[in-house]
Amino acid sequence: MKVLFAGGGTGGHLYPGIAMAEELKKLVPGISVSFAGTSAGIESTEVPRLGYRLHLIPVRGLKRGRSPKELLGNVPVIFDFVGALAKAFSFVAKEKPDVVIGTGGFVSAPLLFAAQLSGRRTLIQEQNAFPGVTTKMLSLLASEVHLSFEAARKYLIKTGRIYVTGNPARSFGPLPAAEARRSFGLASDRPTLLVFGGSRGARSINNAVLSMLPAITASANLVWQTGSADYERIREKVTPSASLWVAPYIEEMGRAYNAADLVLCRSGASTIAEITNLGKPSVLVPYPHATGDHQRYNAMALVENAAALLIDDGDLGAPETAATLLGLLRDPQKLESMAIASRKLAYPDAAYRLALRIVALAGKP
Repeated sequence: MKVLFAGGGTGGHLYPGIAMAEELKKLVPGISVSFAGTSAGIESTEVPRLGYRLHLIPVRGLKRGRSPKELLGNVPVIFDFVGALAKAFSFVAKEKPDVVIGTGGFVSAPLLFAAQLSGRRTLIQEQNAFPGVTTKMLSLLASEVHLSFEAARKYLIKTGRIYVTGNPARSFGPLPAAEARRSFGLASDRPTLLVFGGSRGARSINNAVLSMLPAITASANLVWQTGSADYERIREKVTPSASLWVAPYIEEMGRAYNAADLVLCRSGASTIAEITNLGKPSVLVPYPHATGDHQRYNAMALVENAAALLIDDGDLGAPETAATLLGLLRDPQKLESMAIASRKLAYPDAAYRLALRIVALAGKP
């Protein structure tokens, strides 16, 4: 059995494929798994590091603006796509994969399209509540489409063979909250807020937390991942204490989640999967420049189910933000109801369920 994953550019597009690949190796001993990506994406280093073959396809994404300059800038991108499509046809004919799985990113479009026109089975795994252009177009010819959010279904023209299986995400073992807090050097009996904005951080979130810091630490613990870009600036202004742990990056994210009563973060698809799998209440701040504003759609999928609150990026500095966070941290009953709602949206076995569907599509027992 041969399987090809097409996707990457960012970890959000790559790691769901990695998670599915790991499950496939358990289900089908001797399976051949490879990835297609670009030399500019995270896959160029991560895929070989994890021991998988990587096939490079040169392709770039379209500029989404409508100015004459941006429209003209898409002309060479279109020529690149034609070349990538020709290379994808050649590659599919040579490799003969049983199933091609698209997980998003620029490279997934030519590979999926070439596989579909070549009569190969294809599966699309869409991470966001608002599907991308590639998913909307190529879902029409896909063997199966798998969504992470029920809310995404209404944006697709195709109605058959669409499933909601969740988004494969990192798994974390349980740990008592008091023990997790002590591992960060924090008071074990205080409510705890976890803040992060990705590996490089989110400046607007960091600035807001910095302004609210005295109010937060007066009655609660704070575990704060600033990101690498902001850490030195923030380190000069704060002092770690029994109510504050701050670092550029959290190595043991499972401990941080287990320590937290509430999470303040962006609403990327992988983050949403992690916090729902753990049943964590959250205050979500969608990244305002995300393609198609998809982080807002992700956040709303939780907000509409009473699992989270949403604060716009531009409203983080308002006095109401501190009041909202502190109000939640002082309300265990509200946090518990949000946690229950969050847990109901979880798909902790998403990678396994997707792997089973891939095996079924390949016609294997």
